[in-house]
Amino acid sequence: MNPTNILDIEPKPLWRNFHSLTQIPRPSGKRDLITSFLKEFGTTLHLETMVDDAGNVIIKKPATKGFENKKTVILQAHMDMVPQKNSNIEHNFDTDPICTQVVDGWVKATNTTLGADNGIGLAAAMTLLESTDIAHPALEVLITADEETGMHGAFGLQPNLLKGEILMNLDSEDEGELYVGCAGGLDADICFRYKEEPIPAGDVALKISLTGLKGGHSGVDIHLQRANANKLMFRFLKEAVKEYEARLASINGGSLRNAIPREAFAVITIPEDSMDDMIEFVSYCNELFQEEYQHTENNIRIDIEQIELPNGLMPEQIQDDLINSITACPNGVFRFLDKMPSVVETSNNLAIINSNGESIVIRCLIRSSFESRKDELASMVESIFSMAGAKVDLIGGYPGWSPNLESEILKTMSSIYESTFGNSPKVMIIHAGLECGIIGKNYPKLDMISFGPTIRYPHSPDEKVEIESVQKFWDFLVESLSHIPTVN
Repeated sequence: MNPTNILDIEPKPLWRNFHSLTQIPRPSGKRDLITSFLKEFGTTLHLETMVDDAGNVIIKKPATKGFENKKTVILQAHMDMVPQKNSNIEHNFDTDPICTQVVDGWVKATNTTLGADNGIGLAAAMTLLESTDIAHPALEVLITADEETGMHGAFGLQPNLLKGEILMNLDSEDEGELYVGCAGGLDADICFRYKEEPIPAGDVALKISLTGLKGGHSGVDIHLQRANANKLMFRFLKEAVKEYEARLASINGGSLRNAIPREAFAVITIPEDSMDDMIEFVSYCNELFQEEYQHTENNIRIDIEQIELPNGLMPEQIQDDLINSITACPNGVFRFLDKMPSVVETSNNLAIINSNGESIVIRCLIRSSFESRKDELASMVESIFSMAGAKVDLIGGYPGWSPNLESEILKTMSSIYESTFGNSPKVMIIHAGLECGIIGKNYPKLDMISFGPTIRYPHSPDEKVEIESVQKFWDFLVESLSHIPTVN
C-alpha cells in the first residue's frame, strides 16, 4: 500500500526528521529558528554541539564499538532552503511551515519549494546522530549556514575545528551518481541610476505580467534550456518600445541569484490609441513563446492589465540602454566540458532585475569549472553593461572543486554501490556550487565526495524528491559508513 503521509514512508526515522525540518521556517538569511532547533537536537542527545562564529552548527558523535580505529567522517549538509512560491498563493517563509504531499512516488510541497535541498541530506545526518543500532566511525556533522545565498557558512568555517579525514557532502541531487568536482561561481552586481521623467500627455499605463515558467536551479537545471523570464520580458519590451511607442516605468523580474527566474512584471505607458495594437501584440507573443518553448515549458503566459498612471518613467536613454544590454547579455549555457560533453562547463543566470524609481539593480550568477572561463564570461557581462553606462561590481567569487579520480573514498564507495545495487555509479562533476571547494581551502587534506537522492526542480515550487531514491541513498550511506578505511 502506497503511503500518503511522509511520516509513513520508509525509512521512517529519516522522514520524521525531514518532516520536523519542514515545520521550521529556514529561508536563507533567517537562521535563528533552525540554529536553535539543531543546537537543542544535539544537546538533547548528549552529543558535543557547538555553533561557530559563522553560524555553522557542528555536532560530534563518537564511533560505535569496534569502529574506533576508523577514519573520522565529516557529514556535511546546509541548514537553509530556497524560498520560492507561486505568486497566486499566500505563504510567508519567515513564519509558515512547508505543507508536504505524496504524489506518485514523490514528495513535494504545495505551491512552494520543498526544502529537500538540502533537508533530506540534513535529515539523514540527524538520523545517524540519534541512531543506536547503526555501525559507524566517529562522526562530525557540519551543518553550514546560508549556503544558498553565498555559502557564507562554508567561507567562515575556521581551520582546526574539524578533525575528520573524509568529508561526505550530502547535497547532490541524482541518486546513483557520485560527485567529485563542482563549478565555481561569481556574482555580477549591476546598477543603473536615473531620475524619473514625466509621462507624455495622452498615455495610458499597462502592467505586463509574464508568469508560469518552470524556473529551477541555475546550476543543476541550466542545461534544460528553460525560458528565463527576464530575457523574455525584455524581448517583449524591445519590440513594444520600437513599434508601439512604449515607455518603461518599472521592472521586477526574478528573486534569487541561484534560481532561473520564473516571473517578470513591467509597468509601461503607451499612447491611448495604441491600446488595441498592444493587446494584439501580447496575444501574438503568447502564441510565439508557447510555440518556441513547447518542449521545455508548458504554461508560459503574458497578461496585460490597464492600471493607474505611475509617478514617472525611466529616461528614454536609460530605458534603451537597459533594454539593449539585457538583450545582449549572455544567458544560459555558455560552454560544455570538452572531456564530458554532457556536463555544463560555463553558464550565466540573468537572475534578478528590479527598479525602484531611482535605480535599476541587476544580478547575474556566473558559474564555471575553470577559473579562467569564469573570468572570461564575467568580463563579457561587465563589458556589456559598462558600455551601457551601468556600474558593475564582480563580487562573492567562490572556488570550484577540482576532481581527484584516485580518491580512496571514491574507490571504496564505488565498490560498495556496485555490490549493493548491482550496477556501477556514475562519477560526475556537477555544474553547481557545492561547499566542498570552499571547505577544501581550509582543509586541503580532506578526501571528499558528494552524493544524494534524486531531487527534481530544486529552487522552484515544482521541487520534489523521489521516495525510492531516498531509501537507496540512506542504505548506501549506512553501508558506506560501515566500510570506512582504518587510520593509517
